[in-house]
Amino acid sequence: MSERRARVWAGIDAGKGHHWLAAVDETGATLWSKKVDNDESAILTAMGEILDLADKVHWAVDISGTSSALLLALLAAHGQQAVYVPGRTVNRMSGAYRGEAKTDARDAYVIAETARTRRDFAAIDVPAQLAADLALLTAHRSDLVADRVRMINRLRDTLTGVFPALERAFDYSSQKGALVLLTGYQTPAAIRRRGRARLTAWLANRSVRGADAVAATALEAAQAQQTALPGEDVAAQIVADLAEQILALDDRLKRIDQQIRETFRSHPQAETIESLPGMGPILGAEFAAAAGDLTAYADAGHLASATGLVPVPRDSSRRTGNMHRPKRYSRRLRRVFYMSAQTSMMREGPNRDFYLKKRGEGCKHVQAVIALARRRASVLWALLRDNRVFTPELPVAQAAGLHH
Repeated sequence: MSERRARVWAGIDAGKGHHWLAAVDETGATLWSKKVDNDESAILTAMGEILDLADKVHWAVDISGTSSALLLALLAAHGQQAVYVPGRTVNRMSGAYRGEAKTDARDAYVIAETARTRRDFAAIDVPAQLAADLALLTAHRSDLVADRVRMINRLRDTLTGVFPALERAFDYSSQKGALVLLTGYQTPAAIRRRGRARLTAWLANRSVRGADAVAATALEAAQAQQTALPGEDVAAQIVADLAEQILALDDRLKRIDQQIRETFRSHPQAETIESLPGMGPILGAEFAAAAGDLTAYADAGHLASATGLVPVPRDSSRRTGNMHRPKRYSRRLRRVFYMSAQTSMMREGPNRDFYLKKRGEGCKHVQAVIALARRRASVLWALLRDNRVFTPELPVAQAAGLHH
């Protein structure tokens, strides 16, 4: 039996069907390297074998997502914590080792070696049940929204080929009445035959707001096109089917939005998060899911850095002060702060005042929004630290301090 080490480093090249695990000692020598199925019993067996190698095992993984969820949960359940080594880093580090072949075993070895030689990787915290629920719900919502955008684009493209006047007449992404119209009428001739009065009644029976205005707009488009184009009948069927699918998808989005809202508001700091102007329950849920354990951010700068809102220097020789966007940050967190900043600066208040101040200093729109997002990250961190809701006025203690 081999001698037990004080410490080893275990690298995990994660995958959907299987992982490859490799363990190295303090000299970089490989002690253990195997393919492990993404199955609880197989992972537990591999963990046991690696834990038997040393008193302390440092774990590192290249994917922090659904494919490694079971493995990370099992590590956490056994008091083990892993760090996240980005795939970009693994690719770059591969060039420092002998050979050019790319295999799972080699990647796992490089991950272990990288974790052994570097100490600056972020630890992965397995999300609590609430954060995990919000992560699944918000990810599913994003998929549904993307599906809706694709369907709207396909509908408009198909309609343009046979009835361009009607395609131009409505904004199908926001007008439910126009989609309801398309479930029954998709060609100029069909709309003209129906007539304004009967079309209005048909739409009203389907609870369309402003049924008369929708009918009038559709009839005007139908009068503008007297020619039937090739493929009209088949295109009409496709348009009707797409319109029905989009309406059904809208119902699904309403249900999942309600579920997200109810789940998010069970978060202990939901009221604080939602009090920040522009941060509704949907963006609030995305923030809670992406940020994870909020105690992991020692100060406001750490939270802003995680969102990618803090530029990092890229100086060389005599070139100094050359700042650029960081590459290691959470895209989801950045989106939350950017979108909420855009929403907040549209209304009167301190957010709009700050945005206009930055525009007055010569910043372009995007630059001003990013500056506002950075400021809002600091404000939200302070609110969460003090466990209080946002108010436009300074807290009493801070206001008193300013007068001394």
